Parts: sequence; C-alpha cells; structure tokens
Amino acid sequence: MTFEFERTVTTSASPAAVWALWKDPGSWPSWDPPVQSVALEGHFAEGAAGTIVLAGPIEAPFVLEIVEPGTRFLDRLTIGDLVIRIDHVVTPAGDGSEITVRTTVEGPGADDIGPIVTNDTPVAMARLVELAESSA
Repeated sequence: MTFEFERTVTTSASPAAVWALWKDPGSWPSWDPPVQSVALEGHFAEGAAGTIVLAGPIEAPFVLEIVEPGTRFLDRLTIGDLVIRIDHVVTPAGDGSEITVRTTVEGPGADDIGPIVTNDTPVAMARLVELAESSA
C-alpha cells in the first residue's frame, strides 16, 4: 500500500536561502510544526543518519537517501512497518524559487497514515518560505 502527496509553492527567496534552512536540521523545528528535534550524525550528506522526534512524541530513525547540494534532498523515516520518504526540491524561478515537496508513505495503513503525515505540509512550506524570505 502506498500513499503519495505533492505540493509546490513559489517564493521570492533564492534557492540558496531555502537550502540554508534545509541543510540545517537544527532549524527544522522552526518551520515544520510536528518536528520537535532532530539529531543528525555527521554532515548533511547522502547516507547520513539520525533521529527525529515528532509530536506525540514519536522518535524515528531517518537517513538522507539523496543529497544534491543547493537543489534537493530526500529523507527516509522508518516508523514501525511504515517507510516515509520526503523529497525536497528547490529550483530557480524568476527572481526567486519554486519549492516542491513530495511525500510517499509505504506500508500497512499507508492510506490512513498518509493524510496525517502530510496534514502540516502546507503550514510547513509557508513557514519555510517566510523564514527564507526574511533571511534574504
């Protein structure tokens, strides 16, 4: 069973401003409502692993499966039998950026859990944009 969700927003912030927030896991709780804390072992690079604490609290291991500096990262969280992948992409658009976040939830009950996992995505993206624009 697989659930998929995608959202795209535009911003006047540069891709570099967005990337600066993404590559700093310590900033994630400031723009992503369910994230309480993030501990990443090592640098923000492909294969790096860590632990994320979500509201609940739910503690989950995560791995950075893909890191394309300045452009994209995909993280994989494992919670029980569920595998959640969140793909973050930022590209130049006009005088700013286009940000796309794609979430895939795989495993038993994915269709029920997916909407819960992605419920805060619009708020998270709006906060990310606000922080990126204010840092410019």
